Amino acid sequence: MTSSGKVYLIGAGPGDPELMTLRAMRMLSQADVVVFDRLVSPEILATCPARAERIAVGKAAKHHSVPQDEINAILLAQALKGRIVARLKGGDPLIFGRGSEEAAYLTARGIEVAYAPGITAAQGAASATGVPLTHRGLAGSVRYVTGHRQAGQVLDLDWKRLADPDCTLVVYMGVANIGQIAVGLMTEGLDPATPVLAVANATTVQETRLVSQLDRLGRDIRLSGLTAPVLFVIGRVVSLYSETAIPSEMAARAMTAAHA
Repeated sequence: MTSSGKVYLIGAGPGDPELMTLRAMRMLSQADVVVFDRLVSPEILATCPARAERIAVGKAAKHHSVPQDEINAILLAQALKGRIVARLKGGDPLIFGRGSEEAAYLTARGIEVAYAPGITAAQGAASATGVPLTHRGLAGSVRYVTGHRQAGQVLDLDWKRLADPDCTLVVYMGVANIGQIAVGLMTEGLDPATPVLAVANATTVQETRLVSQLDRLGRDIRLSGLTAPVLFVIGRVVSLYSETAIPSEMAARAMTAAHA
């Protein structure tokens, strides 16, 4: 058997290649094989070394094309061949990305693991739309929650703690349950008129935005046709959003190139 390789858990960021860190780019350039998620944009995949093998292991709501156990096995098998494995994840590998689960599995089997943090979707959406996650007088803290559970499990969020008007609430992976989430927050006292910003495909050329408020959010999302990945920013900071806000940097670059 060849000597063990190593696995880099790399945060690809929200989609725009310019938002990847230098560390992430360096690690990716060294890869013999790239194991990537569904949310890694084509533009980021285009930065992978030409020599590197690519293995898609993307998951979507209600459809796990590659189960997590199998992903773990793929990473282990590739590392045991002595290869440098780039495990490329959208956003940050340690924020709703199961990076720590994969790392625990690999290190327990003697595989070296290193991390490259990534800009998470909440930060990407904030920079793309100009809506801050905190703002003096509007929000002194921010909370990230996931808006879905595994099949058959109840969405048991702590509604009372989350219904805090002085906090910005960011919901990941919540498009299917956002109506239930809105009801849960209003039931615990959050103002029905609380503004909400929904951003699909943040920072990419496909980015789409919707401004709503808590009491009509479920209906507006259904009518909008927005599909995952959608990030929701709930709180008074959304009042700072301007309808004349510039499109994402990636979209702006694409428009400039098209007219060149």
